[in-house]
Amino acid sequence: MNRKMTPIFLGALLAALMFSSALASSAAAAPTWKFNGKSLEGKETILGGAEKSHLTVPGMTTTCDNFLYEISIVNSGGTGSGEVLDIPLFNCYTNTVCTVEATEAAETPWPAKLKTVSSNDYIVIEGVHENIEYGNELCILNETIVEVEGTAGGRINNATESATFDTASFEATGTELEAFGNPVEWEGVFPAEAFEWHREEALSVS
Repeated sequence: MNRKMTPIFLGALLAALMFSSALASSAAAAPTWKFNGKSLEGKETILGGAEKSHLTVPGMTTTCDNFLYEISIVNSGGTGSGEVLDIPLFNCYTNTVCTVEATEAAETPWPAKLKTVSSNDYIVIEGVHENIEYGNELCILNETIVEVEGTAGGRINNATESATFDTASFEATGTELEAFGNPVEWEGVFPAEAFEWHREEALSVS
């Protein structure tokens, strides 16, 4: 090899190696839970709730005026994860003659993890299993328990310390809920705050 070409070749090789390393580092990066900008150490419990949240099964929309949740969160292996411990629904009704007699979050805890898609951070909840019992003699689902199952992805908004679940967030995360073999749409904005060691500290994901 020409001696004049050697430094150029070595320089290009070094630059390529550095670029490959940067790409590998970027690919390995994963979102984590943070409080006041510092990565969470140990576990924390976050609580939150939507003032209104909608579950739409084809032909009927169920609205709950208070849709709460409790999640235990942790950073493990460089990635944020957690478990949905409880998700009670209150003051629920439909846009039909059907009434909502009872709701139950079954088979909890539901595992959750953080995920980045196209530079946006999401929380993905797996193993969702919500039972909703409907009533009213005029309702085709009278005394029927509808099981809503699947996975749900919500987009994280650090500015408002919340997660938004809607059609766009489900499509971005490749998640889906269904009942009776039909897709179920879920819409709601869920603010969150620490309940134990990091109360009143700003919660973020990055």
